[in-house]
Amino acid sequence: KLKPVFDPQNRSTTAGKSSQMTDGAAAILLTTRAHAQHLRLPVLGVYRRFSVVDVSTSIMGIGPAVAIPKLLNDAGVSTEDSELYQINEAFVSQAKYCIEVLGLDGSKVNVNGVAIALGHPLGCTGARLTVSFLHEMKR
Repeated sequence: KLKPVFDPQNRSTTAGKSSQMTDGAAAILLTTRAHAQHLRLPVLGVYRRFSVVDVSTSIMGIGPAVAIPKLLNDAGVSTEDSELYQINEAFVSQAKYCIEVLGLDGSKVNVNGVAIALGHPLGCTGARLTVSFLHEMKR
């Protein structure tokens, strides 16, 4: 039996439901289309928007449940307009919460796995998520 990590009373989060730390590497070149064409590099995606939100530090990992609606609203689109979602997750409960709150179709979320399945390479997670997502969108 694995010991609970954060809340010994409810026993909901254990090492068995969280990501492991792993080694990893990824690289992203964020540049203008003109510069990419000058370098003869393929353009894999277009960076259009980002969202910054404030959530309570007492509830780790719920940022996507707040940031995604703000981002979609700012862009003038809805959750149905996106074919895929890539939500970084460190714990099963956190990802499940975000999917439920957002009302997302689970088959559209993290289709190739994220930190729980693939590991959580410190300092590399954001780049690895972006690279994996861009290649999945291409498929």
